[in-house]
Amino acid sequence: MSSPLYLAIDTPQLDSALALAQKVRHHVGGLKLGLEFFCANGHHGVHEMAKIGLPIFLDLKLHDIPNTVAKAVQALRPLEPAILTVHAAGGRAMMEEAKAVAGLNTKVVAVTVLTSLDAPDLDDIGVGGTPHDQVVRLAALARQSGLDGIVCSGQEVKAARKVWPGGFFVVPGVRPADGKAGDQKRIVTPAQAMGDGASILVVGRPISQSPDPDLAARAIEATL
Repeated sequence: MSSPLYLAIDTPQLDSALALAQKVRHHVGGLKLGLEFFCANGHHGVHEMAKIGLPIFLDLKLHDIPNTVAKAVQALRPLEPAILTVHAAGGRAMMEEAKAVAGLNTKVVAVTVLTSLDAPDLDDIGVGGTPHDQVVRLAALARQSGLDGIVCSGQEVKAARKVWPGGFFVVPGVRPADGKAGDQKRIVTPAQAMGDGASILVVGRPISQSPDPDLAARAIEATL
């Protein structure tokens, strides 16, 4: 079985993204390419990264009217990403249409509450209740919309797994016990996230900013 650890490649530089992926490719299960990378390198960059031979998680967090998101997902189909993200806040019709036009081998997962947000942030944007409440609410909506799973923090994955036993749960914002939080607010350790029901973990800076990225990836993998 491949590692549940996905490396977040958050750089606009294709050369450095390829170099980093080559270093850790034996100790991660996939590569997450985000908005920063995609805006700089587009389809060409994704094709180049795919040559490394690991599943590609295209984390674009699409969020627009249903027709626009459906056309965007169609435009991404030739890339055959293993995982693609949309925002659950886009609503049921948007999620249904995204899933309907995605490739057969692409898991479409809905972002619930960004790991950079906490309760006061949700209050600022008019969302009542805690991040936990909002994640559970949006997990249920994503499930009803026919998606494959959700993205949520490790703090909510246990509750989300309870309401959706067969879901696919992506947990970002994971930090080793001695790691820096950075701009993440709702973080847990990799072992805790896996124990609570994560399907895959997304780790960026603790690996990419390490003096020895391969060693850092191996150290995280060893705790799982």
